[in-house]
Amino acid sequence: MIMKPSIKQTRDLMGMTISVELVNHSATYTNLDMVFSYFESVEKRFSFFRKDSEITLINNKKIKQDQYSKDMKTIFALAEKTKKETNGFFDIITSDGKYNPSGLVKGWAIYNASELLLEKGFKDFYVEAGGDIQANGFNRMEEKWKVGIQNPFDPSQIAKIVHLTNAGIATSGTYRRGQHIYDPHNRSKLLADILSISVIGPNVFEADRFATAAFAMGSKGISFIERLNGFEAYMIDKNRMATQTSGFVKYL
Repeated sequence: MIMKPSIKQTRDLMGMTISVELVNHSATYTNLDMVFSYFESVEKRFSFFRKDSEITLINNKKIKQDQYSKDMKTIFALAEKTKKETNGFFDIITSDGKYNPSGLVKGWAIYNASELLLEKGFKDFYVEAGGDIQANGFNRMEEKWKVGIQNPFDPSQIAKIVHLTNAGIATSGTYRRGQHIYDPHNRSKLLADILSISVIGPNVFEADRFATAAFAMGSKGISFIERLNGFEAYMIDKNRMATQTSGFVKYL
């Protein structure tokens, strides 16, 4: 089998590993630099842990609402939209009253990075950040991109493999970062019923925002995704039982 030429690079940004692969004979590392530079700009603006980020300055009341950047206004509007669509199970306001949009920003950033590549004429590529992926076109072997869903009981193992093209996948769980997701309706409640839920959607931004909310719903999250048109999910609970939505099989 003749494989198409590709270039791939991985860097650590936004507190996670980010990987980009372009399948194209004319792809250059300058194209990859463009993508990583975009992620750097997102980190500078939205990092909850940087003292100089825009979101930190907002939380410290050093920036007024009429001074928010265009991207910040977009994220706040999308957060409110997602909150309404998920019956309040998605909320960027933390228990101490601060804003933490990280449950939205990662997928949004991956999606925007992918749009930059599409604008440059690339059709076959994937962009991954912290396990969430936008997969466009086909891989070097002209097949759909193969994506592994981690076993939350042993992340070195793959629980399920899916095949994607022009779609996004995002996984929410507590097995890697601990209890960083909460139920906005009961913030003191530990989310222990499920360990992970992976959502496949038309793009990674849509998959990411609904995966976060679905995990906050606990065992009811899989039913929420089942009712969403154009989305499928794979959930693993505390008893090592896996549940998938009715249309998930088309990605296997």
